[in-house]
Amino acid sequence: MTVLLAATAAVRGVSPANAATYPNPGTVTGSTGAHDPTIVKRPSGGYLMATTGAGITLKTSNDRTAFADAGRAFPNGTPWANPYTNGDTNLWAPDISHRNGRYVMYYSASSFGSSRSAIFLATSTTGAAGSWTNQGLVIESTTSSNWNAIDPNLTVTSSGEWWLSFGSFWSGIKLIKLNPGTGKRADNTLINLAERVVNDKSVEAPFIHARGGYYYLFVSFDFCCRGATSTYRIMVGRSRSIAGPYVDQAGVAMTAGGGTEILAGHDSIHGPGHPAVLSDTDADVLVYHYYTSSGAACLGINLLGWTSSAWPYVY
Repeated sequence: MTVLLAATAAVRGVSPANAATYPNPGTVTGSTGAHDPTIVKRPSGGYLMATTGAGITLKTSNDRTAFADAGRAFPNGTPWANPYTNGDTNLWAPDISHRNGRYVMYYSASSFGSSRSAIFLATSTTGAAGSWTNQGLVIESTTSSNWNAIDPNLTVTSSGEWWLSFGSFWSGIKLIKLNPGTGKRADNTLINLAERVVNDKSVEAPFIHARGGYYYLFVSFDFCCRGATSTYRIMVGRSRSIAGPYVDQAGVAMTAGGGTEILAGHDSIHGPGHPAVLSDTDADVLVYHYYTSSGAACLGINLLGWTSSAWPYVY
């Protein structure tokens, strides 16, 4: 009950008096090191996870608790991404789903602090290591852009429209429409979903989840990738339209810095963020990463509950 009350207070826009009342991550075992995790339920059973890593790290699980290493999506390198990564083999923040009989993955290539970034598309019929085919560039940003092409998330609406949200810092979170046949841009429109004007404009890692007539925009505020000093926290707003406007529970637009906090650092859990939501048969599942006190990046999994006014909380 304590956790539920604290989480409910958080979705009202009021942080709990003691952040330690946020729930700890649920039990996960095996290969639990992860950064920017994304997960999909496999048609044949079990789960496939992809995370930031050299050639994109893959993991599998039969029960959403025990995870095993499953190799790399691109074990032989990704030379097409090198111009954006300065030759680093790490690819960032994959977004994985299963569409029309194949796995679809959007992923980003960049370097820290740079807006010279790109989002690419890859597909696979099995999801296995080495089976992924790069389908090319989806969108890129340059050093003169006021937005950043990283952290992609694909959302497919109930009417079959494909949309890709992405972005970080600068002018914040963006949305583009995709052609469902190609997975590439449908037009040149760039929609602004969320932006901060404080704390170095730190908003990134969008994930849009449709439920009950609303689209929920989950994002991360503050700072990632600093080990135990990371200050990432998970925020949410909602809209009746996928293109916004998104507002938090207090009615503040996310384009004006709004966002309702649902999970933040507490005790030995530091900087939880980069959220993804999986609608599973038992519950809506929140997947994210956090840092231990030693600075290790770990997989976090919790469940999402929903208040009577249709706002999410973590338990």
